[in-house]
Amino acid sequence: MADADNRQEARPDARDQREAARLAKQIGAFARGHGGGAEGQLAHIGRGRTRIALVGADGEWGNLVARSYAAAERAVELAGITVHEDFDGEMAAKVRTGPYEWGRMAGMQVGGRPNAA
Repeated sequence: MADADNRQEARPDARDQREAARLAKQIGAFARGHGGGAEGQLAHIGRGRTRIALVGADGEWGNLVARSYAAAERAVELAGITVHEDFDGEMAAKVRTGPYEWGRMAGMQVGGRPNAA
């Protein structure tokens, strides 16, 4: 009986399934719009939410947020993208950043706006 209960908890519920389908469409659109492919990484961000970090084949990047880890896992599975355990050096090396990102990361050091204190 306990094994059946654990399997039930591990399966995404109907709400997660609907969200996963919606997120998979967004991931697919991102991939098509950024070189025809994408890779991702899942990370818990608090309050049960999971971030899906995406890197397109052209180096553009973006994030989506799922209401549960199960929904995020199902979304990347449905989208058919490669998922990395960590946002490691290999994945980070594929990210292309522009002046906006550099300004936001370094603030005044590269002539951007000062970071808020």
